[in-house]
Amino acid sequence: MPYTEDDLIQLSSLQHFMYCERQCALIHIEQAWSENLFTAEGRIMHDKADSNKFESRGNIRIDYSVPLRSLRLGLIGKADVVEFHKHGDKWIPFPVEYKRGKPKIDDCDKVQLCAQAICLEEMLNVEIPEGALFYGQTRRREDVVFDEKLRRETKEAARKVRELITSGITPKAEYSKKCKQCSLLNLCLPKANRNVSNYLMNVMEEE
Repeated sequence: MPYTEDDLIQLSSLQHFMYCERQCALIHIEQAWSENLFTAEGRIMHDKADSNKFESRGNIRIDYSVPLRSLRLGLIGKADVVEFHKHGDKWIPFPVEYKRGKPKIDDCDKVQLCAQAICLEEMLNVEIPEGALFYGQTRRREDVVFDEKLRRETKEAARKVRELITSGITPKAEYSKKCKQCSLLNLCLPKANRNVSNYLMNVMEEE
């Protein structure tokens, strides 16, 4: 059943959720945000991608800062760049998302890109087989195929994010290596939460 305009959630929340459920909740439930070196570098990259409306290079038209929406998944957002590749008499969209770091071991960036493709497919009534992620640290593109596995993962992420936001409950902090790069580290305080939990456990054991 399609969602209404009032039900739409931010497409970027899928990437936040896949990276860390607590981060997603802090941003999209508690409306918390904090700039750090990593987010500043990412913002600069996105600003560059937004600097032009469109350009053409042979059989490729490049549109910047493209509005996106899917009533099927209940998502709204924006694509950094959408290239339109000419195949015969058709123009096939090819979304490109800019990231400041390097390719991740999980699918959080791929899910965000796939969600963009699903939005474009719904808006333009086309099939989009692939897109790309551009990473600032490696200065290289990583092609992403939108296969059934990734599409299922993306749709499931959209469902889970909606449930999280609807619940209004922020998950407890759990420290991991990726916390070091999170802009919300000083707001989240995952180590403090872990230390308090350990302290309480020790007190209970002593009693």
